[in-house]
Amino acid sequence: MTVIGIQRLHGKVYWDHDALVMKNQTSETNNKTMKIVIIGGTGLIGTKLVNNLRQQGHEVVVASPSRGINSVTGEGLAAALVGAQVVVDVTNSPSWEDKAVLEFFETSTRNLLAAEAVAGVRHHIALSVVGTERLLASGFFRAKMAQEKLIQASPIPYTIVRATQFFEFVGSIANSATDGKTVRLPSALLQPIVSDDVATALASVAVAEPSNSMLELAGPEAIPLDEVVRQFLKANRDPRTVITDEQAIYFGVPLKQRSLVPDGTPRLGATHFEAWLRRSTQKP
Repeated sequence: MTVIGIQRLHGKVYWDHDALVMKNQTSETNNKTMKIVIIGGTGLIGTKLVNNLRQQGHEVVVASPSRGINSVTGEGLAAALVGAQVVVDVTNSPSWEDKAVLEFFETSTRNLLAAEAVAGVRHHIALSVVGTERLLASGFFRAKMAQEKLIQASPIPYTIVRATQFFEFVGSIANSATDGKTVRLPSALLQPIVSDDVATALASVAVAEPSNSMLELAGPEAIPLDEVVRQFLKANRDPRTVITDEQAIYFGVPLKQRSLVPDGTPRLGATHFEAWLRRSTQKP
């Protein structure tokens, strides 16, 4: 069965990028244009999300320190949020050191929620990570959990969107696990998703009513982590060898088989990793 914006194949729900954009554009013709502030609007996801929402006709504010809007210091926040209905937070900490990353997410989130309360924002959306509660040996994931709890305790209506690892980050996974010419990784499942599909889903959430709950996003297929990196290196003609090592850690965290994949029924992006690899490694 196919629904506008969603394809249901073999019992799984897939987001259809083009159909979702059409659905959102159509639905917005019957609704007033919204002012939406994207915190972290110059990053990988933020840039795509800004373009998506502007194509739908919304007034979009690109918020980042380089634009004079800083969620950590509070600079420019009040002015940016005047008249805004929705705030989408896709920021990331510049440091993953335990204390620094916790301070970043707690300070930024508190500042945002306080400014939103004054401005009358009706929907706070935050991008988080699938499996956060299973990865708390990492200071980064403890910080993401703290961010989520602040949002849930706030009176601002919210939606927390948890996504699996991005295709574009697989190279960094390989680099973090490299020792000389070998890459050691466990075979824990990964269900990566392309950033375009994440931005499409976030745009849909931004124009919808707050769910006051979590939504999970993932790619269309679960693949062992070591195999994902092996495919990535091969496609990029990288000579490093991937060795399967179940004791190897993932950014400092030991993994179980399903630590990185959703438990329930996530919304699935339509883009397959293999297809993305072919496109991204094609020579002009």
